[in-house]
Amino acid sequence: MEKSKKAGPAGKTILIVDDEFGVLEVLEFILSDAGYTVVSALNGQEAIARLEETRPDLAIVDFMMPILDGNEVIKAIRSDKRLRNMPLILASALPEKTIRERCDGYTTFLRKPYRTEQLMEEISKLLDHPEGKAVPKIVR
Repeated sequence: MEKSKKAGPAGKTILIVDDEFGVLEVLEFILSDAGYTVVSALNGQEAIARLEETRPDLAIVDFMMPILDGNEVIKAIRSDKRLRNMPLILASALPEKTIRERCDGYTTFLRKPYRTEQLMEEISKLLDHPEGKAVPKIVR
């Protein structure tokens, strides 16, 4: 998957990382239609490569993926000075309690299946904070 070139709300770019092609395709469509620039990856390794090419404003990362899982992607993002404070939405079919035992560093969690409205609301909260206000808290 590549970039969708439609300029979005205030020029915001979102990285989507999910090994389920159908999920990736639907999210690309929804977010592009909402006006975001979308960069996508089918696994964690691809996501790291995409992050070398672009600096997204937010990432949506699936937890369970081959090659590099969501936890490893989040660790790589948090260790990069350019990306350290980027908001991250972690998505999984597992309950958040289980995820917290295995992963930290994400900003918010969505349990699959989630509603499009939930996703858009979280994206809006994370990207639309006023200038000077602190970046949303990272789960540790």
